[in-house]
Order: sequence, then C-alpha cells, then structure tokens
Amino acid sequence: MSEQELFQRYVKQVSEWGAQVGQMLPRRDDGTVHRDIAALLSYIDRHDGEWTETEIYDLQRMADAVYEKAAAVSANGTLADESRETSEEEARRQTYITAGRHVLPPLPYSYDALEPHISKEIMQLHHTKHHQSYVDGLNKAEKMMKKARETNNYELLKHWEREAAFHGSGHYLHTIFWSNMHPKGGGEPHGELLEQIKRDFGSFERFKRHFTEAAKSIEGVGWALLVWSPRSHRLEILQTEKHQLMTQWDTIPLLVLDVWEHAYYLQYKNDRAAYINSWWNIVHWRDVEERFAQARKLRWKPF
Repeated sequence: MSEQELFQRYVKQVSEWGAQVGQMLPRRDDGTVHRDIAALLSYIDRHDGEWTETEIYDLQRMADAVYEKAAAVSANGTLADESRETSEEEARRQTYITAGRHVLPPLPYSYDALEPHISKEIMQLHHTKHHQSYVDGLNKAEKMMKKARETNNYELLKHWEREAAFHGSGHYLHTIFWSNMHPKGGGEPHGELLEQIKRDFGSFERFKRHFTEAAKSIEGVGWALLVWSPRSHRLEILQTEKHQLMTQWDTIPLLVLDVWEHAYYLQYKNDRAAYINSWWNIVHWRDVEERFAQARKLRWKPF
C-alpha cells in the first residue's frame, strides 16, 4: 500500500469517527464541539488532490481537539458550565461503542515525529497495518459472538472468544502505547508518580533497570508493563506473552467464576455444567452492582 493510500485510509477513519462522535454527543454544550466536528468534516470534504504529511498532521490536531472538548462535555455536562450533571443514560450514549464498531485512533503526532528513535516507516506500518488488524479482528470477533447470541449457535464460541482476547488486547494496549510516547519525552517522571516509583522500587534507576530487564527477557513476543494494582495500592511490572493470555488488558472484572477442576471436582466430579448451574444460586449481585458503579467512574478514550 502506497503512502497516499495509507493517508486516504486514515482520513476515511477520521471522517467516520468524527461523524460517530457527532451522533453520540447530545447538543448540551454551547455548540462548540459540534462546530469543531463540522469543521473537521468540512476540512476533509474540501480537500482536493493528494494529502501531504503536513495536512495529515493538521487533521490529527483537529481530531485531538474534538476529542478533548467532547470528553470535557462528557465529564462536566457543558464546556462552560461544569456544575451541570450528565445523566447516566447520556453518559452511556457518549462513550458506548456498539459491538464490532471499534475504530483505529489517530496518532497524537505525525509518523516521523519520533525519529530518530522510531522511524517513520515503522510508525506507519505499526499503526496502519498492525494496529488496524487488531481493530478489524476485534470487530469481527464481536460481530460473530453477537451473531451466536442471536442464533443461539455457540459451536464456534471458543474460537471467537480467543480472537476477541487476542485482537482486543492488541487494540487496547496499542491505544495506550501511542500516547505513552512523545517527541519531547525522556528524562524522569515528576511529582507523585516519581515518589510512588521510589517507594515501590527503591529508586527510579532500579525501576528503569527492572523494566528494561523485564522487556528483554520476555519469551517470544509480548509486552512489558508498568501497572497500578488497585488491590495492593502499588505499582508493579508485568510481562505478557503475545498480549492477552486469553483475557483483555485494561479491564476491571465485575463477576468471575473459577472453573478450574480444583474449584468443583471433589463435589461435582467432572460435571462442570452442574457446578455452574448451582453457582448461579449464590451470586452476590449487590457486590456486582457496587463494582459496576465504581468501574463506570473510570473512562478511557472510546475508540
């Protein structure tokens, strides 16, 4: 695929994303967000000829501005009046992504912005090929699982669950990854994060060495991650092969069931179905509801 084809594909994705934001965002603000969306779409419609890198970069900046303002409206009710509360239903509409409708997020910088550390060619391929494939794979898996629910045919559910785990984790981790980098980055963190790193790892130098060694020693392909553990209230460094291990990162469990044999074998022998059916009688829904209420307070960019 040529550079122009990549640009055109990206422009199409931004256009679809902008239209989607406009539809999801109620007209509760002073009109600023919708005007910016209209300007973004108009900029695309008015364009004539091939796209240049500068024009793509300008488009990215416009998309970022739209997102930031839309996020402010989502959080505060309006840009001008932070005292207005957003109803739960309105908040859901603003952040809800229909199954199979994920889109590739635009980069917060140009493809060559990270040179010489990461080349333009790598960034283009990584973003438009690899990340896009995860978005496409996640969308397909979600659509197929939706079809399974509608037809009550779960014969291939195991396959599509695995596909969702693999591609979903790839999409979410890459979305974090792009924003973890910046052309003017480097050095050390400041403030509370630096103090937390010193508290949990002894010093920034020890943390950096630990993270480096974790990244180096991953078997096969995968990721090294610095994570916050809500349960232990501290930072941790993790490895993951591939990027999912049959789950999705950046999620908060609400209801779980252990189906390892050690959880039921002594009572139900190998009849897992009986164990599951019985388990539904002891689900503590109050706890699930409380976890859900807390989890909804955490909102990332809805790509």
